[in-house]
Amino acid sequence: MAQQNNGCYHHEQMGFFYNKSGGDDKWDTTQLILVQVVGSLFCCFILVSNAMVIAAVITNKRFHYPFYYLLANLAASDFLAGIAYVYLMFNTGEVSRRLTVSGYFIRQGLLDISLSASLSNLLVIALERYISVMSWKVHSNLTKRRVTLLIVLVWAISILIGAVPSLGWNCICNLETCSKLAPIFSRSYLVFWSVSNLVVFLIMVAIYLRIYAYVKKKTAMLMPHTTGSINRKRTPIKLIKTVMFVLGAFVICWTPGLVVLLMDGLDCQTCSVMILKRWLLLLAVLNSVMNPCIYSYKDEEMWATFKNLLRCIGNGTRRQRSSRANSRPLSSAQDTGNSQPPSEEIKNDDQGMLKT
Repeated sequence: MAQQNNGCYHHEQMGFFYNKSGGDDKWDTTQLILVQVVGSLFCCFILVSNAMVIAAVITNKRFHYPFYYLLANLAASDFLAGIAYVYLMFNTGEVSRRLTVSGYFIRQGLLDISLSASLSNLLVIALERYISVMSWKVHSNLTKRRVTLLIVLVWAISILIGAVPSLGWNCICNLETCSKLAPIFSRSYLVFWSVSNLVVFLIMVAIYLRIYAYVKKKTAMLMPHTTGSINRKRTPIKLIKTVMFVLGAFVICWTPGLVVLLMDGLDCQTCSVMILKRWLLLLAVLNSVMNPCIYSYKDEEMWATFKNLLRCIGNGTRRQRSSRANSRPLSSAQDTGNSQPPSEEIKNDDQGMLKT
């Protein structure tokens, strides 16, 4: 298609941008099938497990505290990530070259929104833990209204960040600035995106190091005086450990991808960013798989609630099958088999009637 009068290429397919940027999104058939099969299994687990986390927080009154509301919101962002991964996996390879510009913005926007929501949730949870631990309480004094406002703010910021490229920070009108990993995203945007996320990582790590140092110091001070009651104070420490495991998994799974994005944004010519891209995708998917496992492993109450939910689902399914069986009309053979045999008196009466 000829270049448009305004120098932009909004109506081109993505194959045009891949060719111009030098990014090759061609996949080996075996690799593509492997990624789609493994990724689909992961995504099914992500959707089911994170839905159970949300259901557990809603149904169990012991989870009706700010920390668990924010944890449920983190599960909601992982749930969205599962949807985004499914959409991405089946719109990659040769299919991605046939996508329109708007279709590509949707594909990448879902990923950016889910990542931003996860990162923002982890930052808010870190601040909530900081407030509660510094006052040496299991849960902070945040009201439901403030927690709701925080959750709304998290999603508003995440949606805004995910929509930034489609709002103008792209290279559709300046192909020389296009990146290889995201051929309609400007390299400057990738630098901003990766650096800002890495900075947030460092902030959260600093917060938890501060929390850990305070808890260790506080515990050492209380131990000689509250030997009998110190066990009751270990609950906030357990919650901190849970979040630290979640944060550690997030950093491990996402840092390599952010570094690769940064290298592409800096126009590293010797970096094999396209080769690493497809495997870093599975590593990112693995992060959303790990979170529900961490919740259930580190939180006994969460695991017990999971089992109760599964038990309720199983009992409900059995009841539904039983009610269907009871409401099913009986056949003539079943009527004959279930009917009572005639008594001797009825038989004698019938014989007397025949004789008369």
